[in-house]
Amino acid sequence: MRTRYFSLILGILLLVSGVAGFVPRFLTPTGEGNPLLFGLFATNAVHNVFHMLWGVWGLVAFGRVERARLYARVSAAVFAVLAVMGLILPLSTVFGLMPVYGYDVWLHALIAIASAIAGFGSARTPASVS
Repeated sequence: MRTRYFSLILGILLLVSGVAGFVPRFLTPTGEGNPLLFGLFATNAVHNVFHMLWGVWGLVAFGRVERARLYARVSAAVFAVLAVMGLILPLSTVFGLMPVYGYDVWLHALIAIASAIAGFGSARTPASVS
């Protein structure tokens, strides 16, 4: 049950942040070309669309426990890779398309950890029948 609500909450947060990335009021321009969402997170159109699509998947996954668990597990892997890429890549972008540096690294790491807990830590076995 908790995994379903995790996918719902993460889905809503990612969808909202993706939409906010297109609202100029929430963006702070930088000299590097990628504006900062809420003055913290480097973003661009590809990054925003990625968050919106991942958020929609979370909302869809909310419907069934199996889908929510898969969503959480895949989120753990993908966001962990994004966090590591942000730490080691010279330009800290995903193939030059999506910025993943600065505070994005910590946010992606936090999402990966929370997703791993929700996806792998909540697997319950049915009670044995005597």
